[in-house]
Amino acid sequence: MHTIADICVIPLGVGTSVSREVTVCERILRESGLKTMLHAYGTNVEGEWDDVMAAIKRCHEALHEMGVPRISTNIRIGTRTDKAQTMQDKVERVERRLVEDTL
Repeated sequence: MHTIADICVIPLGVGTSVSREVTVCERILRESGLKTMLHAYGTNVEGEWDDVMAAIKRCHEALHEMGVPRISTNIRIGTRTDKAQTMQDKVERVERRLVEDTL
């Protein structure tokens, strides 16, 4: 099943800055072959359900191997059966409406 997920991996017990850990997870997601879109508070990921879940699991495994004692991950997942839709489709639709729609 095709899915678009918004993932925020939160390493706990490593201090204030988590850019090192976020970089590790971002690399894992990109190397998984999934489409990704990094944003300020997480990453949008597009692909098959099992592949997305496997990549998230690899993020947890890698961070624990680095010594991160605790990880909390927030995930929002969307699927649809009525049509195929990509992350880019969703963004472009809103961008078009911003230009087309007048109040």
